[in-house]
Formats: sequence, C-alpha cells, structure tokens
Amino acid sequence: VGIQIFGANLDSMLQSVEIVEKSNPDIIDINFGCPVKKVVSKGAGAGILKDIPKMVAMTREIVNATNIPVTVKTRLGWDENSQHIVDVAERLQDIGISAISIHGRTRKQMYKGSADWSLIAEVKNNSRMKIPVFGNGDVYSPEKAVEMRDNFGLDGAMIGRASIGNPWFFNQVKHFFKTKTHLPEPTIKERIQMAEKHLKMAIKWKGEKLGVLETRRHYSNYFKGIPDFKKHKTIMVTSDHSDDVFSLFSDLKSKFKEQELAY
Repeated sequence: VGIQIFGANLDSMLQSVEIVEKSNPDIIDINFGCPVKKVVSKGAGAGILKDIPKMVAMTREIVNATNIPVTVKTRLGWDENSQHIVDVAERLQDIGISAISIHGRTRKQMYKGSADWSLIAEVKNNSRMKIPVFGNGDVYSPEKAVEMRDNFGLDGAMIGRASIGNPWFFNQVKHFFKTKTHLPEPTIKERIQMAEKHLKMAIKWKGEKLGVLETRRHYSNYFKGIPDFKKHKTIMVTSDHSDDVFSLFSDLKSKFKEQELAY
C-alpha cells in the first residue's frame, strides 16, 4: 500500500510524512503531477514543475525525513517548452527516491491529446537511471499495457482513468499478460453489485450525505454501454438518500439477473 501526499509548503509536507508513517505504508508517493487548477495555483502538484530546484530540494528533505521508500509521480514538464523530464528524473534519483512514475503529458495539456511515452522511455533508457520507471497515460486496454512494457521498456504501468467505474481492469490486464486472451466483460449484475459495494464503502468512510454525493460521478462508468439505462442512472445521480439508490440496485439485480453486458 502506498500513501500519496502533495503540497508546496515544506513544513506541511514533513508534517504529512509524520502522520503517514503511523500507518506504516510500503511507500510514500509525492504527487508532482496533479494538473487541477486549485492544486496548481498553490504551487503544488504539477505547479511545482515551474520551479524544479524547489521540487528537488523538497523531495530531498522528505527522503531524508523517513525510512519508508519515497517515490514520485510527475509529468513531462509544465508545457511543451519545458519538457526536461530526463534531467529531472535523474536529479530526483540522485537524492534518493526509490521509483518514479511519469504521465506522458505536460501540465498545459491536462488530459488532452495523446500521451507521449517516448519521453518516458528516454528516462528509462538513460544509462544513469537505476530505479524503476513507470509509465502513465492512455493505458486504456490490456494491449496498451503490454505495449508500454515491450515496446517502450518501462518497468510498469500506472493505471488511472481506465479503472474509474471499472475496477475489473487490473485483473483484465494481468490475465492478458499471462494468457494473451481477454477475460469476459463483467455482467450487468456484477456491475450493479460493485456500484452497490462502492456506495456502502463511501457512506462508511464519509457519511450518508457526502457518500451519496461523491459516488454519483462513478455511475456513468459503471453502467457505460448498457442499453436503455438512462432512466435508472438519472435516479442514481439525483437521489439524495442512499435508501432510494440501494432499492434501485436491488430491483435492477432482479431484472438483470443473468443478462450479460452486450457490446
């Protein structure tokens, strides 16, 4: 288990490390890649890519403050004119990080366009790099994960958006690596059961109001591609009470008992 922290203030980051250490995670990951405006505007996440010396100095202090392995997640650079990731990765390695994950876009790109894995491969192929290098961005199929490993030589794939509302994706990728065949897509019933589990966990974690509210955004992904599902999804994303949503899940499980999701 890894716990990720982000911020722009060194004292706050070191305090975060102290708090995180109490959970004894396998790694502490520093997020230098988040492109969201409210994060970047504070100089955190990908915002620190405009100040590489600060990025390196902060990372050094965090590495020195803990015995837990520290890793970094970042992007190619701030924009197309500052894609210095080969040098940045080497400098971070030299101050003691244990691995680096790189999203193949700049902060300016956000999530638009295609991820450039070739620059991530340049980091990996740098003869001075000894730590694992993981690629991120556009791994939306098992085949893309294989391509990242075999064609670009990376040590692993970090999967993000492809798993939202599709937690089966990780097993699908692992299965494809082993067999070169695809696992069957989850049935509608399995999708309903997973959405139900997700909502229960969200409520347990954040309470009724926030749990219901924050789970809404995931339903479009859980039920993507299911015909004539719009009226059911409308109830899920407009109901303020979990009882209504759980009742709908129960009705849908009976309705779609053995039906497979058709593509």
